[in-house]
Amino acid sequence: MRRKLVVGNWKMNGSRTTNAVLLSEIVAGLPGLSDHGAASAVCVPAPYLAQCQAQLAGSSLAWGAQDVSAHAGGAYTGEVSTAMLQDFGCSYVVVGHSERRAYHGENCDCVAAKAVAALAAGITPIVCVGETLAQREAGQTDAVVSQQLNTVLAAVTADDVAKLVVAYEPVWAIGTGKTATPQMAQDVHQVLRAQLAVKNAVAAAGVQILYGGSMKPENAKELMAMPDIDGGLIGGAALKAADFLAIIHAAD
Repeated sequence: MRRKLVVGNWKMNGSRTTNAVLLSEIVAGLPGLSDHGAASAVCVPAPYLAQCQAQLAGSSLAWGAQDVSAHAGGAYTGEVSTAMLQDFGCSYVVVGHSERRAYHGENCDCVAAKAVAALAAGITPIVCVGETLAQREAGQTDAVVSQQLNTVLAAVTADDVAKLVVAYEPVWAIGTGKTATPQMAQDVHQVLRAQLAVKNAVAAAGVQILYGGSMKPENAKELMAMPDIDGGLIGGAALKAADFLAIIHAAD
């Protein structure tokens, strides 16, 4: 039985003051969950990792970053290395988010290199895959997400499969108010798990595959009831403690 995982992606939002309130409210709302309930984390802008480490240490809410460099260090102005993320106790890092692919030109090879770097540092990469509206309407969904995931799988070992988290984020459903139906999302998650199984069938059964297309309190339970949807990568709803907690409780 895979444990559900709910991860908040704050994107480029937050301040020290608002973060402190949000984090304290989330932590206060977590103790009512059962011991075998959903795991939870927040992936925050790099300047706030120290704040998360200070405020969340000892709590059940994990934290992580939204991106990482594939390079260990050196002349890469503005980049953040895995060693820096380790310094702040990060458990997770998002790699290949659709916004990084679209706005920063990250291709599949770049995303794979970042995933490999995270794994080498003992940080769980949340590998994002997803198609645009044009690709979905052209019937290319399976081919697009398969290529994105396969590039990562080709770069890692079979044993590493168990250390991945995958997030399916239909680009057309992010911030648009549109949401894939639970069955539409399940169909893609099933394709992704089958790909993981080609690399390592035993590990694939345990990999958490998250849905990242505008999951909110109103649809979370229905989405996470599907057999291959193991939680959510949450955007806007993660910035409101009540909404984020509602999704976590829906997964419990």
